[in-house]
Amino acid sequence: MSLTVAEISVRYGCRVQGDPDTVVERVATLENAAPGCISFLANPRYRRQLGETQASAVILAAADANDCPVTALINDNPYAVYARVAAELSPPLVVEPGSHSSAQIHAEATVPSSCQVGPGAVVERGALLGENVSIGPGAVVGANTSIGNDTRVLANVTLCHDVKLGERCLIHPGTVIGSDGFGIAQVSEEWIKVPQLGSVRIGNDVEVGACTSIDRGAIEDTVIENGVKLDNQIQVAHNVRIGAHTVIAACVGISGSTTIGRRCMIAGAVGFVGHLNIADDVVITGQTMVNRSIDEAGVYSSALPMDDARRWRRNSARFRQLDEIAKRLKKLEKKVGDKE
Repeated sequence: MSLTVAEISVRYGCRVQGDPDTVVERVATLENAAPGCISFLANPRYRRQLGETQASAVILAAADANDCPVTALINDNPYAVYARVAAELSPPLVVEPGSHSSAQIHAEATVPSSCQVGPGAVVERGALLGENVSIGPGAVVGANTSIGNDTRVLANVTLCHDVKLGERCLIHPGTVIGSDGFGIAQVSEEWIKVPQLGSVRIGNDVEVGACTSIDRGAIEDTVIENGVKLDNQIQVAHNVRIGAHTVIAACVGISGSTTIGRRCMIAGAVGFVGHLNIADDVVITGQTMVNRSIDEAGVYSSALPMDDARRWRRNSARFRQLDEIAKRLKKLEKKVGDKE
């Protein structure tokens, strides 16, 4: 597969600086590119590598164009253009219709002839697969689960019963969708299980990273709306709702019945307590503990950055003294106020 710079510029709205007939065949980093490669510059920390790159072409912003020694494709969003070019030069594997001899497909499941079902996969009673669906090796599609057209379920994914997946989704290896939520009720000194009677509904164009868990709802469904992108090892608890086009990085934990709005950006290792409402267009930085609802769009943070260990230990000890210090300060302010 190859593209000319002229083809890329027309398709993705770039201005060309240099030879529009330059041909590229693969993508590479600025540092490791060779002739025939196309690279990009989106992060200023890599700008120093631009002047020495051996790439045939580079996608970058106008501010960096004068320092580019090779043919440049100039666009306000070079990373997005790179993503589209990379997808063209490295297309996903084509679905090869047919079911492996070791796959187990229930007689009452619907699997169109355009689908691919890999070795050891299981498709249970009442499952409904759309056209061009791919089920990877060892994956399980539970009873009455439906999967939309062109969705890819990779190796060892488990879709529990009654789950609904939209079209053009991509579910990465080891993910579990529709497992029971953590519903338990205390009786004296014991805990009894609360039946999890809802399911999971996932919209179109959703991507779910490896080893992520999305629990089914307790009564109503857990819902992931269109265009959501979830990274690896995320926990989505029962009855969570994630709004359209929200992106969530790895190791985030979302407690039950939390609603996250549309177009939010959640960084890694963020934790949400349950029963919160997060507005649209909220950005939450890494390792933040979200312990209350957020009503307005904006950027929110918590936690403390790394520090020298000895200074951290001293400050940590002082944290425990803050309440006493605040009380003493209040008394001093009162005394000063009385004197005035």
